[in-house]
Amino acid sequence: MDQRQLNRRATQVRRGLARIRAQIAEAGGDPDATRIVAVTKGRDRLSAAAALAAGLHELGENYAQELLDKAPSLAGARWHFIGNLQANKVRRLAPHVELWQSVDRSRLLSEIARHSPGAQILVQVTEQATAGRGGCDQATARRLVAEAADRGLHPVGLMCMALPGGHEALRRQFRQVRALADELALPVRSMGTSGDFTAAVREGANMLRLGRVLLDDAAADDPADLPAGFPAGFPADPPADPPADER
Repeated sequence: MDQRQLNRRATQVRRGLARIRAQIAEAGGDPDATRIVAVTKGRDRLSAAAALAAGLHELGENYAQELLDKAPSLAGARWHFIGNLQANKVRRLAPHVELWQSVDRSRLLSEIARHSPGAQILVQVTEQATAGRGGCDQATARRLVAEAADRGLHPVGLMCMALPGGHEALRRQFRQVRALADELALPVRSMGTSGDFTAAVREGANMLRLGRVLLDDAAADDPADLPAGFPAGFPADPPADPPADER
């Protein structure tokens, strides 16, 4: 990995991080108390290494194989699995994952308890079941939180990936998750992605999962630094992605 390119990308990430922290403050959040997970899904090792060099040690992956490919070469990363997870992938991921963010069913809890005893988990809540997105309803979430504790796991919070909708619909979904977290006395509220994180902060998010707005937008000023797959001329301020793209 070219050190000069890494330094340049890390500087870009720091600039993006400063803008994001200012937006968190403007939305009424505490930038120092809001954890930012750099989403490296679909991005190369340079992007992940730049996040680490910029001081972001919590990295999120949606796909098991991408995490397994990156983790061995990125010492110091604390990996979050944030995607829709098949139970049969847990065994291979367990040595690398610090926080399992997308727990939404008992079978998954069972495998995590088996291969990663005492692990921290978030239960993923959704307002409406949608194919490929994962998540469970609030009644199931309550049951899974209790079941996780019974299995020796540590349920520390809730995660949601908001369904597409208008601003008020997004805020309603985030409010519901915050209220459930309060009810269950869970401290972590992983809500908010590149397209909706300020709305999430306004409704109580204290963990954000950010990819495009953190790792790509700053690099767009220099086409040579774009991650693989992004065309030259990628706009500096692109339209917000649907939340699914930055889980």
